[in-house]
Amino acid sequence: MKHHYIFVVGGVMSGVGKGVTTASIGKILQARGFNVTAIKIDPYVNVDAGTMNPVEHGEVFVTDDGDETDQDMGNYERFLETDLLSTNYMTTGRVYQTVIEKERNLEYKGKCVQVVPHIPLEVIGRIKKASANAKADITMVEIGGTVGEYENILFLEAARMMHLEDPENVLFVLVSYLPVPPHLGEMKTKPTQHATRTLNSTGIHPDFIVCRGEQFMDKPRREKLSVFCNVKPESVITAPDVKSIYDIPALFESQDLSTSILKRFKMKPRTSDLSKWKAMAAVQLKAEKTVKIGVVGKYFSTGEFTLADSYISVIEALKHAAWANKSKIQIDWINSEDFEKDEKELKRLSEYDGVLVPGGFGTRGIEGVISTIRYCREKKIPYFGICYGMQLATVEFARNVLGKTTAHTVEVDEATKDPIIHINPLQKKNVRENRYGGTMRLGAYDCDLKTGSISRKAYGSATISERHRHRYEFNNEYAQALEENGMMISGTNPGSGLVEIVELTDHPFFVGVQFHPEFRSRPLNPHPLFKAFIKAAIK
Repeated sequence: MKHHYIFVVGGVMSGVGKGVTTASIGKILQARGFNVTAIKIDPYVNVDAGTMNPVEHGEVFVTDDGDETDQDMGNYERFLETDLLSTNYMTTGRVYQTVIEKERNLEYKGKCVQVVPHIPLEVIGRIKKASANAKADITMVEIGGTVGEYENILFLEAARMMHLEDPENVLFVLVSYLPVPPHLGEMKTKPTQHATRTLNSTGIHPDFIVCRGEQFMDKPRREKLSVFCNVKPESVITAPDVKSIYDIPALFESQDLSTSILKRFKMKPRTSDLSKWKAMAAVQLKAEKTVKIGVVGKYFSTGEFTLADSYISVIEALKHAAWANKSKIQIDWINSEDFEKDEKELKRLSEYDGVLVPGGFGTRGIEGVISTIRYCREKKIPYFGICYGMQLATVEFARNVLGKTTAHTVEVDEATKDPIIHINPLQKKNVRENRYGGTMRLGAYDCDLKTGSISRKAYGSATISERHRHRYEFNNEYAQALEENGMMISGTNPGSGLVEIVELTDHPFFVGVQFHPEFRSRPLNPHPLFKAFIKAAIK
């Protein structure tokens, strides 16, 4: 089988949109009938993204096979409507670790192991393996960082070597930024020209330049970039800010990008069909109703610029569900610490159609979250708790319904008399030995659903599979007391008996899940629990 590769690199600055560009190009090629997969390369020395602070690096996205990856993997899954695995993700740390292990095992047969070529060769091997596993016609490869940095130079070298080996089947896309300085009022191309020349210095010439900016790029700018960056005018793609990332594939197709790529690969074009995708993207503009959701969490006080990346999959899952319910959505970020400073602030929650508490770690803002949950439970406000949001829902119930006033999670209070949330023996050993990287309960696990529950009705299935990322679990010693007082345990893992879902039976919608359903939501296939939550919120 012939494999084709498209490397996507960034110029001028970080955050320019390489991830959604990679996903969008993949989408338009998929719409032409080709099998597409995507790979993310992170230049960090971290072996995976699991030990990175979400405020600094963004959300940690988890795959079915339990890999903790970069948030762009979530974009790939959502756009390509597929499940990716650990073979589609690599970091500098992971690559070096493998090369060193091979050297220790004499797999290089006594050779002098060098940074070049052995590191790039390991990268190439991983790229080809991921492509083969996916049986992909076209493999998108996003190289993290910005052209000109030391960190990603070895990955660029791997890309150069692949192009040298098979030039007709390897293409390069440079995603760059064209600023419009306010005092000039003119879009400037010079930073992109410099980025292109920096990329040239690595032995790579871009086949396409995707030009990000606040507004559309005009003809003079396109012609200038064509001349000075040595690319054809039709290969200079304008990518202005859009209302939704889901508008990008149609934007690219309006410039015949997929046709241009297929011509370069000498692949026979097939009919393009983005009709369902365009219809989905248009709902947000046509919808008359607006549902207002408050997201209460603890990663908010460092500044608004951190929010979207910290909980990007939750944000997108809420959007998907709202559009499926033919509604627009307004998401407001609420810092749980505000409620600890002044409990009167809890009244703000009554302004919302629904409240969601996402996952998190640590002690900060916890009492504010517990107060939020109590308010939603007592005032009958639709509530959806994810991971930590589920755990703290059981703590709140134990305190204020069962009367166990000192109930807590041992993550916060190791000496609590009523450890509603505790740590299993294996995780306890990991914590004691400071083994944190890749040791949580990770990846997809089955869950049996109780007949008649909200969850069973939402899923329409007796057994489901969802992705996990946590170290602490509900303590089953308290299960009977909770159920006798109105909290249903509606989902459990069939193998271990661990609690996966809790619900309230006398509430419009009160559901807490131990897993992360947001990782499985897709624009064209919204997650059933998010859909049910939004439906209850609208009602």
